[in-house]
Amino acid sequence: MKTTKQKKLARAGWRTGTAEEFLGLKAEEAALVNMRVSLAEKLRSRRMRLGLSQTELARRLGSSQSRVAKMEAGETDVSLDLLVRGMLATGAKPGEVGSAIAAA
Repeated sequence: MKTTKQKKLARAGWRTGTAEEFLGLKAEEAALVNMRVSLAEKLRSRRMRLGLSQTELARRLGSSQSRVAKMEAGETDVSLDLLVRGMLATGAKPGEVGSAIAAA
């Protein structure tokens, strides 16, 4: 959020902070959430850049389109290893997967 917007909200009596602060997450919990979000975003952008449909990616994974949609949304019932498998199914190299995690 922009600093000017934060100041405007503070003047109106609102408090601002991070999602981690709001949810009371420990550092390691926040790191896992950020990794999940980063992998989900990278998976979606790779799939779209390659011109793959969710159905095609699901076929490559032996899964369903709705599962791929959940993966791309970073749903909590999707494991990190499934997100990694999804990235690899798009042709990502291990280093690219690591970069996506490191960007979290």
